[in-house]
Amino acid sequence: METSDSHLDLGCGKFPRNPYGRSRLCGIDVRPPPAEAAFEYRVANLVVEPIPYADDSFASVSAYDFVEHVPRVLPSGDGRGTMFPFVRLMDEVWRVLVPGGRFYALTPAWPHPEAFTDPTHVNIITDRTHAYFCGDKPMARMYGFGGRFRALRVDWVDIVDAYSALPGSPENRKPHGRFKRFARSLRRLSRRLRGKPERHLVYLRWELEAVKA
Repeated sequence: METSDSHLDLGCGKFPRNPYGRSRLCGIDVRPPPAEAAFEYRVANLVVEPIPYADDSFASVSAYDFVEHVPRVLPSGDGRGTMFPFVRLMDEVWRVLVPGGRFYALTPAWPHPEAFTDPTHVNIITDRTHAYFCGDKPMARMYGFGGRFRALRVDWVDIVDAYSALPGSPENRKPHGRFKRFARSLRRLSRRLRGKPERHLVYLRWELEAVKA
């Protein structure tokens, strides 16, 4: 199976994202597949199940408005122990990525109210959470994480820009998409020059690279 141009979107719903513009698009969601899906769709509850693909299956994986819904801690099945679904998910993302593969994630994050407002947001991300999964000795090792990422980009973004921020994004190939991004950039510059805060930057973006031997 060709992996060099394959992408997987987690929590894809009916409209999976393809931020790098890969030719093969796959999606996973807890709900049944949409009728006549134009992409490869698999059903899995990633809170308690592994990603249903083999090791090194994808050049990139994305998670748009997804990781904040994955619990950090749950009791084990027998009730006698503890499991860490978010840590395990990060391990699974690393597992299915090829060496050098990219993980692109967007989530509303602390300290912004949007991180807490939705009652299904159970995993509050900060601008330092990624560090537990990066570096030579990731701190999440103590919780069973076996992978390793390199942080390529961790920044605050306007959600509209974030959904079309990568050069390979289909939205960026549309003239109106490029014009809208340029107009928003001018508005942000104007706000900064007037000393006004950019309160719309409530989403944290991760772009992590899978480090493998």
